[in-house]
Amino acid sequence: MESKDVPNWILSLDIEDIEFIKNFVINSGSLKEIAKFYGVSYPTVRIRLDKLIQKIKINNSAENEEFISFIKKLSIDDRISLEDAKMIIDKYKKEREEE
Repeated sequence: MESKDVPNWILSLDIEDIEFIKNFVINSGSLKEIAKFYGVSYPTVRIRLDKLIQKIKINNSAENEEFISFIKKLSIDDRISLEDAKMIIDKYKKEREEE
């Protein structure tokens, strides 16, 4: 695969995220095995996977406006609450519709 063919959602991931995906695949998707590999609890791995899924969805979204992506990333990084992120995005979308 040529670098120009690499999807944007992959390019947006950190090295740690890519390593996590690699280890996930190597361990046949077993979160229990991943938890052993990283020396953490199952819930910790589940949270990491959920955040990675959110990150991929954000970067794979067709409506991926820069401002909305920024707000979603703040939420994923626990810098703002999910409820606040939704409220900000809803307000932004309503204002865009009125223009």
